[in-house]
Amino acid sequence: MSADDARHSDARVLAAWRENAAPWTRTVRAQAIESRRLVTDRAAIEAAARLRPRTALDLGCGEGWLTRALLARGIDARGSDAVPALIEAARRADPAAPPQRYACLSYEDIAAGALDARFDLIVCNFSLLGGDAVDAVLAALPARLNEGGHVLIQTLHPPTACADAPYRDGWRDGSWAGCEGDFGEPAPWYFRTLGGWLALLQRSGLTLRELQEPVHPQTQRPASLILLAAPG
Repeated sequence: MSADDARHSDARVLAAWRENAAPWTRTVRAQAIESRRLVTDRAAIEAAARLRPRTALDLGCGEGWLTRALLARGIDARGSDAVPALIEAARRADPAAPPQRYACLSYEDIAAGALDARFDLIVCNFSLLGGDAVDAVLAALPARLNEGGHVLIQTLHPPTACADAPYRDGWRDGSWAGCEGDFGEPAPWYFRTLGGWLALLQRSGLTLRELQEPVHPQTQRPASLILLAAPG
């Protein structure tokens, strides 16, 4: 394995999030990231609530803020994440939750069938950061949806996130820009063009139903990309 392969891999993504679980939890709960505070948190909640699901899975839930927000809107929501410290943080913030509400599962676990429940909605809010692991978990999601169910993805807006780099799918170095705190090595991430996202949905047995581009109120630039997809 080359040095670049070791730095840019799904294993490195997971290792970095394990290393940075505590400062990330503090940052999220302090609402310290401007784009989240002004745009993307609300965009995720509103896009999910508009579908009126009875049940939802927050896939890659982190410390559980979105799971709790969906619960507050009357949705029977569950969260899953591959990082034990983040799942423990989610459970501490929701002490009355039943044990099954927050599950420590990797994308590989879910792709292998470890998740046996079905949902009206599966939300992936800035949680599809890897390469092959993302391909594997998305391909498993249609089987985890109820009839009429949807997958809702919020991710970095491709042209905005690409900046001056070549506009093509591939691994990128991560950054904690915009975050304050004692963060360690950032996680790499797999950049996808808009065409790359659409091809990934198609490979996964999902069809795009709607596309949104939430705009930052100050920069008037897209802050994220939201993809709503369904089996078919």
